[in-house]
Amino acid sequence: MEDFISCVRFEAKEQCLEQLENKLKEFVLPKGAITHTVVKTGDLSFCTFIHWDKQDDLVNARPEMISYLDTIRDLLSELSPELGVTDPVSGPVVHISKR
Repeated sequence: MEDFISCVRFEAKEQCLEQLENKLKEFVLPKGAITHTVVKTGDLSFCTFIHWDKQDDLVNARPEMISYLDTIRDLLSELSPELGVTDPVSGPVVHISKR
């Protein structure tokens, strides 16, 4: 199984919450992405998950995803000086449970 997941944690500026939620729904899956899931983890906090066919698809899509991030960056709160407005992680899928 070569599947990969990329995950990004971020927070909306309070006055930008509705605009951010609308922009997240407009996200277009890059080539090689299987699914895009947005989870609201708090009043202003979110986590997104993109399931990829393989790691190379994720790597190749990074410029496109950074361009998308640039369109919403002003809607996000800084998480910390070290992280900026996002906290991204990714890795290989070890196991998927299904009903």
